Amino acid sequence: MSMVKFTIDGKEVVATESATILQAAKSAGIKIPTLCYHERLNPIGSCGLCIVEIDGNADAVSACSTPVMEGMIVNSHSDRLFRLRQESLKLLLVSHPLDCPICDKAGECQLQDLVFEYGIKDVECRAPRKSNNVLYATSLIKYWPQRCIACLRCVTACKEIKGIGALEMQSDPDGFNLLAVNPDVCVSCGECLQVCPTGALTENVSRIKGRAFQVKKVPTTCSYCGCGCQINLNILNNQVVSVTGRDDLGVNQGSLCVKGRFGYEFIASDQRLTKPLIKKDGIFKEASWDEALDLVAKTFTQIKNENGPDAIGGFTSARCTNEDNYLFQKFMRAVIGTNNVDHCARL
Repeated sequence: MSMVKFTIDGKEVVATESATILQAAKSAGIKIPTLCYHERLNPIGSCGLCIVEIDGNADAVSACSTPVMEGMIVNSHSDRLFRLRQESLKLLLVSHPLDCPICDKAGECQLQDLVFEYGIKDVECRAPRKSNNVLYATSLIKYWPQRCIACLRCVTACKEIKGIGALEMQSDPDGFNLLAVNPDVCVSCGECLQVCPTGALTENVSRIKGRAFQVKKVPTTCSYCGCGCQINLNILNNQVVSVTGRDDLGVNQGSLCVKGRFGYEFIASDQRLTKPLIKKDGIFKEASWDEALDLVAKTFTQIKNENGPDAIGGFTSARCTNEDNYLFQKFMRAVIGTNNVDHCARL
């Protein structure tokens, strides 16, 4: 692949000829503000924040969609660009409430960070507030239409990453942008939630919410199937309050299915067994692990001696790790001596 050299902010950068200015700048450690851009999506160009100046061009151009060229000279920060980005942010805030203290996304909202960086404290012209009583296609996600900046990340991700196309942006009779979701197509995967840069889409399973600086992120592997998706368990007061995909690594590259993202309530369920139960006189009673394991070993041995190993079958769980499931099937085949082993991969 051919390489090109160009200059950005006085720094010589080498990039592939297919790269955009934004991609090349990011690889060179130069920050250009964005809201609608996402590494896994084709350029959207809706936010107007990644504009840069190119020597010889009178107008600023979008860095996310402009390819690099040999010898071009790019300026990503100037007084003019600062003012233009301020105006773009103010347009996004016309109908967006400045209610950061009560927004679930506060502390990890890209819009909040940019508003602070560009010194915007208020917007001269405010549109009438939109109703918040708009239901989403899935009850697992809460939709806050007044916080939506119509960046189209969610719509594009649903189409390009998931290949579903359950979302589209429409205008209501008052001219406000609203997400239209097809409930017959939506699979509740939460990809839209993952890529939303503001608090327009928030997790709606846990009643407990924690700020980004309050929760502890514990990286782990989703245990629902064999894909090995990488996830972060977001923990507050020793309780999982949400699950997010990890963008930095893993076969899933941040994407999750409905089970991996929302199927965590069983962790803190008061119905979980904490001790073995043995049925005595028709009633389950708590027992020690030694008592329970001795009973299982004795009963398996008796059944195997009297009826053969194929009289025993094993059924394991999707909530166990791959390693646990592997050991279980090995136990059934090598110790018990039967191939009667199965597994449930459903929620």
